[in-house]
Amino acid sequence: MRSLLFVPGDSTRKQEKGLEVGADALILDLEDSVALSEKPRAREVAAGFLARMRDQTGRPRLYVRVNALDTDLTDDDLAAVMPHAPDGIMLPKAAGGPDVAHLGARLAVYEAEAGLPDGVTRILPIATETARAVFALPTLPGSSPRLAGVTWGAEDLSADIGAETNRGEDGAWSAPFQLARNLTLMAAAAAEVDAIDTINAHFRDLEGLARECREARRDGFVGKMAIHPAQVAVINEAFTPTPAAIAQARKVVAAFAEAPGVGVVGIDGEMFDRPHLRRAERLLARLG
Repeated sequence: MRSLLFVPGDSTRKQEKGLEVGADALILDLEDSVALSEKPRAREVAAGFLARMRDQTGRPRLYVRVNALDTDLTDDDLAAVMPHAPDGIMLPKAAGGPDVAHLGARLAVYEAEAGLPDGVTRILPIATETARAVFALPTLPGSSPRLAGVTWGAEDLSADIGAETNRGEDGAWSAPFQLARNLTLMAAAAAEVDAIDTINAHFRDLEGLARECREARRDGFVGKMAIHPAQVAVINEAFTPTPAAIAQARKVVAAFAEAPGVGVVGIDGEMFDRPHLRRAERLLARLG
């Protein structure tokens, strides 16, 4: 997934608009964008949207961001949406593998009750929203076969550690948040799942967003979350492999296929080894 667009769980209008902007996934948000008093209605609205979209072809993937496990709201969220088969659940404030495994166990029950195949619902944790969660990142690998990727968050982490801001005067992440970002990338690689970059809250600064996307792609992230429809096209452009990159990846895969068992192959006067093969295979796998 290149672009994952947050839409409020209680707004049918914004959910419908989200279908039109080319996002790879919509995240129906039952957490931060919904006031506590409005959560029951948001569950109904999100469930209705999922029901209408369930059998639609060509739609984006539909994830639901539920409330955190320590809020006593998670089961009400899951009870409302799971009968309508969301593609995945985004888990905020996830404290590593134990929280992912715990959610996975709950999902297995809801899938059975809804007649869904076991394991069909994926999990995307926001894995750095507390200091405790940052220290738990190494527990994500092997936590659940449902793990679809790992993403990170800076806003809640700012509050948790008492930071005045999470960016420097130049707009770049300050040191604690660079650490959280980089560890998320490593945790995703260790778990062999996609690393998804966090939001850019300055939704009118599309040039800054494009720069941040290029840096994220350079470092190994394969997608980015969005909070405004205008951000989706910028994200998609940045994370869509170029025709030249695709052609090169296919050459690498083909060269190794023609010489099974070798560790290094030569292509157009350049040497490629097994890490290049793994990178090429991952790029081609993202094409679907």
